[in-house]
Amino acid sequence: MTTRSDPHPFAPSLPARDGTGRTLLLVAAVLATVIGLTLAQDPHDDYGWISLVPSLIVLVVAIATHRTLEALAIGALCGLILLQPDDFVGELADISLAVMMDETIAWLILVCGLMGGFIAMLETSGCTLSFSQGMTRLVKSRRQSLLSTAALGVLIFIDDYLNALATSSAMKRLTDRFGVSREKLAYIVDSTAAPICILVPLSTWAVYFAELLATNGATDGAGMGLYLQSIPFMLYGWVAMGLVLLVALGKLPDLGPMKAAEARARAGRPIPDGAPDVPLGDDATPAMSPWRGVINFLAPMAVLIGASAWFGIDLLKGVIVATLFTLALYLVQRLATFNRLMDAIMDGFRTMMLPLAIVAVGFVLREINDQLGMTAFMIDALGPYLTPALLPALVFASMAVVVFATGSSWGVFVISIPIVVPMAQHLDAPMPLVVGALLSASSFGSHACFFSDSSVLSAQGSGCLPMQHGLTQLPYALLGALITAAGFLALGHALT
Repeated sequence: MTTRSDPHPFAPSLPARDGTGRTLLLVAAVLATVIGLTLAQDPHDDYGWISLVPSLIVLVVAIATHRTLEALAIGALCGLILLQPDDFVGELADISLAVMMDETIAWLILVCGLMGGFIAMLETSGCTLSFSQGMTRLVKSRRQSLLSTAALGVLIFIDDYLNALATSSAMKRLTDRFGVSREKLAYIVDSTAAPICILVPLSTWAVYFAELLATNGATDGAGMGLYLQSIPFMLYGWVAMGLVLLVALGKLPDLGPMKAAEARARAGRPIPDGAPDVPLGDDATPAMSPWRGVINFLAPMAVLIGASAWFGIDLLKGVIVATLFTLALYLVQRLATFNRLMDAIMDGFRTMMLPLAIVAVGFVLREINDQLGMTAFMIDALGPYLTPALLPALVFASMAVVVFATGSSWGVFVISIPIVVPMAQHLDAPMPLVVGALLSASSFGSHACFFSDSSVLSAQGSGCLPMQHGLTQLPYALLGALITAAGFLALGHALT
């Protein structure tokens, strides 16, 4: 019988093993490629296809090593060598400092850290386990556990971060009982995060993109009006939701690496090796009655969602209010001491270090890709092939690749919308269809990219590592992307 070592948030995604010559060969190949391209590149010329190299290196290293953070760091360093071969260390320091001072990163650190602490309080008090045992009285089968997870994910539509962390925290102990792998849980959670948020006009995604559309002249009226018209054409969201339903019902078989994960779970090990989570012992019991635990679990969740909506869909203000409410609620009932709850908040903050580090380095990579001109190159390369009928499909395909490569589902569109909108207006293409293609690409990229914020948080909340989640989810995401691309081709020819 094998024993598991104490898991750590920075543990590798594969069991530790001695180094091999393949690692040295990979490093040598990457270094030779970057040096060769740097010597061949005229610093006064555009980078063209070379702008794709750092993102390709990230994908190759990540797949070869199963190490997400290291792959991102290597790709970013290679991009910096291409940009500033004489002073790439100084450039790295400047970009890193700029990223850490970015308002979005600061917001993300606070939100994710506090969310980690908030969820840790729910677990420390025993309320998460009570909720799981209370749900066991209602959920009687493996299929029902998957369907209830998907349903909860749809209900928490206000923000993909909240969805990813809250749904996984609520359901992972329940799905463990029915032999569901943490990888499949992460897939269902992630599939009801960004893909669902784009379909609901009361989400952070809708507010952000509606403002972006209005600012860039995509409509003469309010941006939300155009957003509402585009919802039927946000095909990836609809397709992803349909695939999740088929997976939960057992109508779509396990694909690729998910087969091995599910086989392991059915053998009694739902949590993968090296995952940042631990199984509950057989004697684990909540310290309160199940229904009291359910109420103590749902009340903080309701306050979190309600407060976020009250403050104009501001998750930071919502999680601050929910944390204070939960502290008071649990102290009044003496579910835990003040010191224990504060320790839980700090421990929860620490568990978010890996996802926050991955997202921060992802922002560094995005900045490097911007300086290399990756997005502009992708759009310019497709220019000669654009027609009104092909525009939606090409916009979806090209932007999906860019978002997948950069992990930036929102940042990319600050650059691309000012280019795509005038292009659509010039070609007289249906604007709701083009906006649907843009939002579908953003949703796919956020869903499929193993280092995007929602994917990393879904993995963290579900108790598996980002590469474990990314590799098992990818076949489903690619299937959804193929169906979506075909749909945009058909709609492009039908509506133009």
